[in-house]
Amino acid sequence: MKTIHFACRSGRPSGRSAGILAPLLLALLIPQLSAAEPLLPEPEKVAAHSWAWVGPYGPPTAENRGFRMNLGFVVGDEAVAVIDSGYSDAMAGAMREHIAAVTDRPIRYVINTNSQPHRVLGNAAFREAGAEIIAGAEAAPRITDQGADLALSAESVLGVPAGSIRAPGAPERLVESIETLDLGGVTLRVIPVGTAHTAGSLVVEVVEDKIVFAGDVLYGGRLLAVLPVSRSDGWLEAFGELRAFDGALFVPGHGAVGPLADFEHPTHDYLLALKTHMDAAVDEGTGLQEAIGAFDQSPWQDLADFDLLSGRNAHQTYLEREAAAFE
Repeated sequence: MKTIHFACRSGRPSGRSAGILAPLLLALLIPQLSAAEPLLPEPEKVAAHSWAWVGPYGPPTAENRGFRMNLGFVVGDEAVAVIDSGYSDAMAGAMREHIAAVTDRPIRYVINTNSQPHRVLGNAAFREAGAEIIAGAEAAPRITDQGADLALSAESVLGVPAGSIRAPGAPERLVESIETLDLGGVTLRVIPVGTAHTAGSLVVEVVEDKIVFAGDVLYGGRLLAVLPVSRSDGWLEAFGELRAFDGALFVPGHGAVGPLADFEHPTHDYLLALKTHMDAAVDEGTGLQEAIGAFDQSPWQDLADFDLLSGRNAHQTYLEREAAAFE
């Protein structure tokens, strides 16, 4: 930016030059402000009725404003369903603006594929717009009871003022078995798949599009994250259920849209290798650190976030399999 000097005898701006200075500085700043990156990119149309925002990798930061996951929406003749509500009220607002540019149909449903902050912290904003919030029955306690803490944590991560992000509130509908939603000419099947990455995981099939929004059951392009609440055996079972969707395209929780084959290596094979190795270590009485050191993760080292997550994943899977041995 070119520097502008205002000369005056006293070394300070005169009353007249000070009056000129403020609007000139504002005029210089406006192009920079207007050039700021939007909170969300344009959504990708992945099928006739289905759109997805495909996020970058990495953790949530003030710089990415929490956008580092995949989100989506489906448009029928009568209504819209949103897949996950985003990481903040602001993100939910950006989603609504993009949806309004595609269709004037009302947003009737928001489906939380799990209970993590980036899946649920836009719930309040969508609820105000008239949407019914749907979540897995096993995910609901965390969404409801820990929602305020999730919001406070997100505010801290993003560096936004207190009260900028609201608690998600209790979902209006809890899913315990397969439910069907009619958007008008477009059918969604909301399918509970148990405890995988988190408890109460849901996947959503768009029947007419042969699209499946799989949430964090699937990771592509980056190393998955094993959490204290994750269960590798349940996660593998959930992946197995996805094999029934022959010929479908999958929108993962993280990574590019693709056929299930794209997720065999980064999700299924990695989980299976982790579980198999740690089960054997526990059976043989191998200690935690030795078991972690002996696990060869090099086949997955080219995935994004490998250095951040690989050690943590091995540690957490050992603890999980050790606990499972005593159940």
